[in-house]
Amino acid sequence: MLINFLYTLRAARLPVSVTEYLTLLQALQAGVIGPSVDEFYYLARTSLVKNEANYDKFDRAFGAYFKGVEMLTDFTQDVPLDWLKKTLELELSPEDKAAIEKMGWDELMATLKKRFEEQKERHEGGSKMIGTGGTSPFGAYGVNPQGIRIGQAAGRNKSAVKVWDQRAYKDYDDTKDLGTRNIKVALRRLRRFAREGALDELDLDDTIHSTAANAGMLDIRMVPERHNKVKVLLLMDVGGTMDEHIHRVEELFSAAKTEFKHLEFYYFHNCVYDFMWKNNRRRYSEKFATWDLIRKYNKDYKLIFVGDATMSPYEILQPGGSVEYNNEEPGLEWLQRLTQAFPKFAWINPEPQGVWQYRQSIAIVQQLMNQRMFPLTLAGLEGAMRLLGK
Repeated sequence: MLINFLYTLRAARLPVSVTEYLTLLQALQAGVIGPSVDEFYYLARTSLVKNEANYDKFDRAFGAYFKGVEMLTDFTQDVPLDWLKKTLELELSPEDKAAIEKMGWDELMATLKKRFEEQKERHEGGSKMIGTGGTSPFGAYGVNPQGIRIGQAAGRNKSAVKVWDQRAYKDYDDTKDLGTRNIKVALRRLRRFAREGALDELDLDDTIHSTAANAGMLDIRMVPERHNKVKVLLLMDVGGTMDEHIHRVEELFSAAKTEFKHLEFYYFHNCVYDFMWKNNRRRYSEKFATWDLIRKYNKDYKLIFVGDATMSPYEILQPGGSVEYNNEEPGLEWLQRLTQAFPKFAWINPEPQGVWQYRQSIAIVQQLMNQRMFPLTLAGLEGAMRLLGK
């Protein structure tokens, strides 16, 4: 079984050698771990992956190969109650969902504070308290048109306006091999070359012309090296609904790092607020103030947002609307400041363009971007690069 696992890792372009594979087998034979998929995951990653930049590739390959294996490891344990609850998640008809009352922002936050004060025990399947299942706007694995998610592993109905959990995101892999060269070709529309620096590059045409004009005596002519003068500031949405678009965004990220010599990138979640980050594992300890970014980079930078713009409208319009913390100013204020600081800007949206009209938040972002939102397609990228290059 593990031979095929090795082939799966190599197919995911992980540099795993036979020596590292044998180290893993020896550790298993020595009984280093017990019969646990979680323990095997950490042992395999330690044995086979030597660079943490490849952790994301390893996670995807491991998950694809061992999907469902944990069901076969230990039959002596009781079925976990939390797992059983997820299989019994509440399913309502469209009519039932429409009948559930939707609270406004102020009412929602005031009610949550009241529930924290009132609730003394666990609740399941209700419509009022913080619990699991049911139609309450507070809790996990239930149904409500607008609520606060508490204690749920991932989004389901995309209706939460705030998430009361610490969430971990992963950096986009900028070494991902592109499935197509067309993305690079589309980005090249933005490149602009200029000659600068020392005369260290042969000008073949001028050398031939000068030599001919000099009666055949060799007259070598040199010119400065050509450099790509375009500067790009790339701001990327990460986590949440963007998990559905990781592969395509990584392709775009890889192409951008190849095509643009002067590329600066930062991450945000859903909407830009007063800070961003460059490393998702240290996003709480290494923050970059958005004001500092505006002051640091000149207005000749081309500003490119990458995100699905799919979120609660409160995250854009409301102070404290962020799903993760209480932002003092609404996201729209920061989007306007950024677009005013960098006149050449565009938004690349990986969400299929056919669903844009059904997302209220996308319509708001489009308006803030002066309709400069383009789909993550070849035609969309070419349109965005053409606009930025004017």
